[in-house]
Amino acid sequence: MNQPLLREARPEVDAQPAPTGVGATLRGLREAKRLSPGEVSARLKFSSRQLEALETEQWDRLPGGMSLRGFVKNYGRFLEADVDALLVMLDNQVGTAPVARQASLSGAQSLGPTDLPIHGEPASRSWGWLIVILILLFVAGFYAIERGWVPDSWLVFDWLKSLKK
Repeated sequence: MNQPLLREARPEVDAQPAPTGVGATLRGLREAKRLSPGEVSARLKFSSRQLEALETEQWDRLPGGMSLRGFVKNYGRFLEADVDALLVMLDNQVGTAPVARQASLSGAQSLGPTDLPIHGEPASRSWGWLIVILILLFVAGFYAIERGWVPDSWLVFDWLKSLKK
């Protein structure tokens, strides 16, 4: 299941108390895993400005509501942290409450894979549109040759010249 939040033990030089907010916790977890902000940004597809705003807890620079919760949830999962604890910290800090999901779920217990992929797997893409576009371009090219709209200097193959009327 989820691993508990762990903070790397470091000697504090100026003996200030460790920050306790969700942003500072996420930064501490990231640093404990020796990940740079750029690596996390590239892996999670978050902008570096969003990542910096979250870690410095500049809430006015981030989207609110469910978007912010999803951002924290994906970041926490990537760092293998206790996501529920992070969301509770976020709710206590920002005051966002989870939206009641029973009306929208109608019997299902989870929303499925609606969150961002965190392990670098490519999103499945439909190649159908690309194939349709290439076929249309191919047909339009032959039509243009047949109608005589293409100059002879562009037709490098003899069989293309034979198509021209």
